[in-house]
Amino acid sequence: MTLTRRQVADLLEAHGLAPSRALGQNFVVDPNTVRRIAWLAGVGPGDRVVEIGAGLGSLTLALADTGADVTAVELDTRLVPILRDVVPPTVRVVEGDARRLDWDELLDGPAELVANLPYNVATPLVLDLLAKVPAIDRMLVMVQREVGERLAAGPGSKAYGIPSVKVAYRARAEVVGRVPATVFVPEPRVESVLVRLVRLPAPPVPGDPDRLFRLVEAGFGQRRKMLRRSLAGLVDPDAFARAGVRPEARAEELDLEAWSRLAAQDVER
Repeated sequence: MTLTRRQVADLLEAHGLAPSRALGQNFVVDPNTVRRIAWLAGVGPGDRVVEIGAGLGSLTLALADTGADVTAVELDTRLVPILRDVVPPTVRVVEGDARRLDWDELLDGPAELVANLPYNVATPLVLDLLAKVPAIDRMLVMVQREVGERLAAGPGSKAYGIPSVKVAYRARAEVVGRVPATVFVPEPRVESVLVRLVRLPAPPVPGDPDRLFRLVEAGFGQRRKMLRRSLAGLVDPDAFARAGVRPEARAEELDLEAWSRLAAQDVER
């Protein structure tokens, strides 16, 4: 069972509700899309799945149909009672803000995140979960196309930036599908993509991540400048040669390993 466009409209009308722009709500109203997401997630009986931003339950129903153990998290107090009525009793519905949940209490083992993430919180939420919730070892998230491309981008591309490096430190990421605006209510002005992230067993580079990310943020904060300028005061001029990095390079040219070599140098703290 999944929700059709008519059923979503009827649920909203029956409860006198409209999608919240402030919460970035765009409800999926195409059964084929949510079935496709559940299929791409590859979940089934015995798997634990967390969905963030469950809304009215369109994707939740498709995930429940796989036989997975589903926990649906929803922030909007208006929607939680409707969600509980729509989904089967096997689904655990949790009211709360995903960025403030006690994930250790919520999860008692490895889990996969499968979610249509609100556009306005997608990037910080993915980065927070990778950094702070090791129990989530896989993700399949639907996000705005530009956001998804940044999460999965490699060096040299226009989309490559701070989120790309932070994701690469903890996971492998790839765009695995596109989703047209027509499957949502309301219809957004942008295309969406599906991004798969698989947590790495350990960071692929050594060193202090705080130091590493401080350099990355400084470099991309002035991405049009050469690194010798954007990292002035953080990296000793002689450190570039020791790290095998051209001081004339710009931030988007460096992969994670190059950033790590720079961060490992004896520099002015």
